[in-house]
Amino acid sequence: MVFLLHPSLRRLAPPRDPSRICSQCLLRARPHRPTVRSFLSSSRWSSGVGPSQPAASTLNKSYFSSNRDNDGASTKDGLLASLSAANAARESSNPASSRTAETTDGSANGPDTAAAELPHRRRKRLKEEESARQGQDDPDHVIPPDASAQLSNLSSALPKSSLRRNMAAYLALTKPRLSILIVLTTTSAYGMYPISSLLTLDPSIAPLPTLSTSTLTFLYLTAGTFLSSCSANTLNMIFEPKYDALMSRTRNRPLVRGLISRRAAVVFAIATALAGLGLLYLGTNPTVAALSASNIFLYAFVYTPLKRLHVINTWVGAIVGGIPPLMGWVAAAGQTATPGHDTWRDMLFSEDSIGGWLLGGILFAWQFPHFNALSHTIRDEYRAAGYKMLCWTNPARNARVALRYSVLMFPISIGLWWVGVVGHGFLVGSSVANGWLVKEAYHFWKHQGAHGTARGLFWASIWQLPILLVGGLATKKGLWDGVWRSAFGQGEPDEDEDEYLYYDDEEEQSPTVASAA
Repeated sequence: MVFLLHPSLRRLAPPRDPSRICSQCLLRARPHRPTVRSFLSSSRWSSGVGPSQPAASTLNKSYFSSNRDNDGASTKDGLLASLSAANAARESSNPASSRTAETTDGSANGPDTAAAELPHRRRKRLKEEESARQGQDDPDHVIPPDASAQLSNLSSALPKSSLRRNMAAYLALTKPRLSILIVLTTTSAYGMYPISSLLTLDPSIAPLPTLSTSTLTFLYLTAGTFLSSCSANTLNMIFEPKYDALMSRTRNRPLVRGLISRRAAVVFAIATALAGLGLLYLGTNPTVAALSASNIFLYAFVYTPLKRLHVINTWVGAIVGGIPPLMGWVAAAGQTATPGHDTWRDMLFSEDSIGGWLLGGILFAWQFPHFNALSHTIRDEYRAAGYKMLCWTNPARNARVALRYSVLMFPISIGLWWVGVVGHGFLVGSSVANGWLVKEAYHFWKHQGAHGTARGLFWASIWQLPILLVGGLATKKGLWDGVWRSAFGQGEPDEDEDEYLYYDDEEEQSPTVASAA
């Protein structure tokens, strides 16, 4: 019977009469399929429709039930066992495809499957997953690329004997972005000092020598401040390469990667300190040079080791950030100081120095929303490196401090207008910028840095400070008086001038009257 059935199964009986076909003949007659799983899981074979077989000649699943009495137990068990073993082997070798098949098969997972998921539920699930991912505050989306790391990568890619390699490596020691920020805060305070020879739009007010002296002092101040900042940043890297290697933000610094030797870095730090302080001493005044020297000492020898001891290091770092504006203010004050009134006490603690302290207060308060938001995104790295920061020792206080000093920006900005450093326009611009910062700081405190609030506060602080500094320069008190007089004329003379002219005319007439008498 096997010999007769094997050549042609279709001519012996109708395809839908499985009673005249035994299971062994059918198994022997069926062509070999590359995968056993597709025989059961595929919708085509489970419904009896093959890829190239017409519907009239297909086999039903009832074939196995109709031959259940004819097949022996060994045949049935062997077939099922082989199918189970093949399925298990296939799923273990390709788990992704098995999960896909399970999620698309409604009979396997029931009604709650990906295929049966409604569109609005899918959108809601994807939105929740995106919110959860953003809640983790990935540092790569918050912190911009570090300039020192970029310069280190550039230096390592160049030949060892290349001059550009050494220049890029030494420039990476200076933390260029931080150094430039310090220079900008210093020169902005220098330009806001209320004397007519600085950043005036009416050259007739001050003679040419005064303007030339101001320009030269400005150049000395810029170069000296930048070199002093380079020295402080280099010393900071010299003291903690072992800890910099533990953080992704600092592991590409030149000393960590061995692009510069420790000895060469020490020589570079000493040279830049001497050059910077010398320029400030000769080009501005000794008080500015003393302030810069104290800043190098605070940053390198107090703030740097204190980071591993106590959270008060953040306040010390804020003092370091508040000194540069005071340096710029004192440099401008030294040009108008008269003999006997040019001591450090007169420049730092006189009534005219209030504006410098207020500008320093803005930079002091700005450090907390900026750094607290930044440190929150990499708090795990600070903990692993052993740095004592509020972001991980006391996250709730970290958010409160950021909010507190953001609010403090309002009275400090109003104080600059009150003492006559800036005009009325500064109140409008500073209020908008400070309001934006406070709003982001409030969300940062409310959500404890989650849901992207740390990122929002960080970028608000990045833009808020330039708005205040540029706004202060643009609305400096008396800056636009020369333009106003040029556009609308000098106007009527003052009463004192009229009185002076009246007495001059009277004196000219008195000799004539006396001779006539």
